[in-house]
Amino acid sequence: MRGMRWRRIASQVGRSVVVWAVSTATMLALAGLLPDFQLQSDDGDSSTRIAVTAACGAGAFGILSAVVWPLLVRLLLLVPAFVLGLLVFFLNGSLLLLALRINPSGRGEAAPETAVIVAAVMSAVASATGAALAVRDDETYRRRLHRLATRGRRTQPPCPTAPGLLCVQLDGVGHDVLTAAVGKGLMPTVARWLSAGDGAPTAAGRTPATHRLAPWRTDWSSQTGASQLGILHGSTFDVPAFRWYEKDRGEVMVCNRPTSAVELQHRAVLRTGDGGLLAVDGASRGNLFSGGAGEQALVLSIAARRRTRANRSRDGYFAYFCDPANAVRTALSFVAEVGREIGQSTRARLRGQRPRVGRGGLYPFIRAFATVVERDVVVAAVLGDMLAGRTVVYADLVAYDEVAHHSGPHSRDADKVLRRLDRSLALLERVAEQAPRPYRIVVLSDHGQSPGETFRSRYGLTLGDLVRAGCGLHVPRRAERTRSGAEARSAVRAALRRPVEEDGEHHRPGRDSEPVVLASGNLGLVSFPDVPHRMTKEEIDARHPALLSTLANHPGIGFLLVRSEAHDGVVLGAYGAEVPLAELDDDSGPLARFGPGAADAVRRTHSFPHTADIMVNSAYDPADGEVLAFEEQIGSHGGLGGAQSRPFLLWPRDLSAPAGDGEELTGAEHVHRVLRRWLGELDGPQVPLRPDVAEERAA
Repeated sequence: MRGMRWRRIASQVGRSVVVWAVSTATMLALAGLLPDFQLQSDDGDSSTRIAVTAACGAGAFGILSAVVWPLLVRLLLLVPAFVLGLLVFFLNGSLLLLALRINPSGRGEAAPETAVIVAAVMSAVASATGAALAVRDDETYRRRLHRLATRGRRTQPPCPTAPGLLCVQLDGVGHDVLTAAVGKGLMPTVARWLSAGDGAPTAAGRTPATHRLAPWRTDWSSQTGASQLGILHGSTFDVPAFRWYEKDRGEVMVCNRPTSAVELQHRAVLRTGDGGLLAVDGASRGNLFSGGAGEQALVLSIAARRRTRANRSRDGYFAYFCDPANAVRTALSFVAEVGREIGQSTRARLRGQRPRVGRGGLYPFIRAFATVVERDVVVAAVLGDMLAGRTVVYADLVAYDEVAHHSGPHSRDADKVLRRLDRSLALLERVAEQAPRPYRIVVLSDHGQSPGETFRSRYGLTLGDLVRAGCGLHVPRRAERTRSGAEARSAVRAALRRPVEEDGEHHRPGRDSEPVVLASGNLGLVSFPDVPHRMTKEEIDARHPALLSTLANHPGIGFLLVRSEAHDGVVLGAYGAEVPLAELDDDSGPLARFGPGAADAVRRTHSFPHTADIMVNSAYDPADGEVLAFEEQIGSHGGLGGAQSRPFLLWPRDLSAPAGDGEELTGAEHVHRVLRRWLGELDGPQVPLRPDVAEERAA
């Protein structure tokens, strides 16, 4: 035992010496290439003196990077992530200048801008050398990442031998997008898992398939907030959209707002009676909700709380960026991604590509954060979770969803993101082989995306403009001059039996409180805040006689859902179509083109306490799968229509099928129950359920 310890110490010392030597050689090479970086005095020095100067400088820089850098990262945890990415270069260059100043040889100087370049190159080379040497020793590499994963944990319980469950969510990747990407060779890792079945192309000589693939169907609200809350906490109740107005609280709820995420998670826990899918030895990475996990990084629902030892939402940043090489690599990729987005958007604009939305302002930085920083931090955290032997891990990679919103779900930009996501899956698979326990890797998505131009692009006005026009309220001049705006004003005048307006006459502001109009992809919500209850069709008609007919007959709108005094709830469509919810199974009316399951989804949303006064779903063309987003997105999700409602589930073949023969996997709550069942099949610790819930599910 003592001999093994000494050999391990000798191995570590040997690796340090090699890294030091390589860093010294790198510094010497950079001093020869860069005119503003020198390791000798103006009068010149001997080769030996220059080499000693380089060795001392490289050693000082390495020590500062190991000691000072983690402290700097701790201090910068309050800085926004994209700002931290830009500061990385400055901080690393400052450490190099400090190393040259304290160099015992008294030699060496560099211009500030040159110091940034030298520091970045040396950090990258040192990290690559150290990683290459460590990977040659699997046990050393495993221990290295294990220490990173268990930083701050006082006790290390023995790792169970039962398999763990790793769930990776590819945000926004629909079932059709995944199968198309596999067919085009963009995702070789997924293709290898599927091999000769389940929609993947066949090929002779491949290993037997390890996974199966199936679609599942979302609720009406096809967006991350509802789906991920259902998957992690088992409830999608009262989440009618991505954003909605709650009259009893006088507040707009937004799923990706920290305070709203906290409230939604609290409601789900109260409704289900348990802490969540990850409540026992689980980790939540990059999600909107915690799932009850004790280990969390980049989790939105804890971002609004005060940071404590049990609530470390940004420790994932520290665990990753405490290595300056990680910081430099991610920062370089961040800058490259910003440049890539600017180039791609410029080409799209020059080519006159349609449909197209604006991609300026802060969007290039937001995209770079989603596709680089978030991916790197989440993947690194998941690697540590597996090497720490945690029982269940759920991680969300949001890169595709962000790019597809602005470039389109089938664009070349989105295809490149899918290729990089596949490489992340391959890395997770390789590191799982070094984990102290086996892992079953499940890959899934929370929704898809449906293509199509925006409502505003096609008709020249927003849904809010159309609602205001239908209410007889003032609208902007650009909306007044559109055909839709003119038709809405004419409908209002006809309903009120008023004469036709003369040119130049302006609308007078309405006496009633103005409606709150919110958009969630191609789903719109209209609420009247001065009425404390959900208004009925009859009340809306009495107050704004032309509004419902204006909306229902507009060519960009597929159907409306409103409460009714006569029928509890009705679906309204063009040409006076009005179908009570109870009769949708016999006559789906405006819902016919939205496919199976639409009626059930609409009826369920109607039962929510905070459903809007008017629920508006955009038009949908089944021929090309396109919808009209009420937001500025050419790839959208949030309502009914097309691929947005068909995410996927990819699971290992040695786990049971998620649904029986002929049964469709419907709703995020169903996916939650499937993942719970798989945890039981893996003999992992069970998430405690209330006795009545357990009895109901067993039945």
